Amino acid sequence: MFFELRRYTTQPGKQAEFAKFMDDVVVPFQRAKGMDILGNFTGENDDTAYVWIRRFKSEDERKQLYAAVYESDEWKNEIGPKLPALMDVKSINVTRLEATAKSAIQ
Repeated sequence: MFFELRRYTTQPGKQAEFAKFMDDVVVPFQRAKGMDILGNFTGENDDTAYVWIRRFKSEDERKQLYAAVYESDEWKNEIGPKLPALMDVKSINVTRLEATAKSAIQ
């Protein structure tokens, strides 16, 4: 099992709008496709920071879920095209993490 820590930079003045779009559209859509999303966060002292964490059982599962989400017509035609107005898509930073033996999140 492993996690993705995904860090985004929202467009100036768009953090609240982006967080709402994630809460109302992106997260429910990805969960419906089987994605395990553990949490999503905005920066307390950084009004452009947005972070979320996803969990995968294996690399094979990650590949299957990526395909189900990012190759879908809904993502390509409806959801994905809205993102550049809300976030700097070139600044996406993804860190893969493995939980330690005593981590509260497994």
